[in-house]
Amino acid sequence: MTTWKAICKVEDIPTLGSRRVARAVGLDVAVFRNSENEVFALLDRCPHKGGPLSQGIVFGQSVACPLHNWTIGLCTGQAAAPDEGQTSAFTVKVDNGLVFLSEEELASVGTDLTRPEAGPKPCRSACA
Repeated sequence: MTTWKAICKVEDIPTLGSRRVARAVGLDVAVFRNSENEVFALLDRCPHKGGPLSQGIVFGQSVACPLHNWTIGLCTGQAAAPDEGQTSAFTVKVDNGLVFLSEEELASVGTDLTRPEAGPKPCRSACA
């Protein structure tokens, strides 16, 4: 039996936008709302280079990654062809205008992942 965690009201998610759900361990979860008021949740990490999908543009049942414009399906987390890759999708329940996510999935999916670091890496050799 699934235990549900209330995340927010549907109206708290911008239409054609998202909101992030922070977790104590692992990557955040991005919760999206499209123009039809459908709600989806994905791990907030593009399968390509780790871009924050929560900052992407929502259209239909997809989101465009803000880094390289990959199209990611909101239902499955699958990249649209010709691109390949997938990010984790979370089970969403909407009841009485409230958005719920599975507590079990929040506690386990993507908790071992981190976002790639941007920018130059410190010199670790004797170059100083």
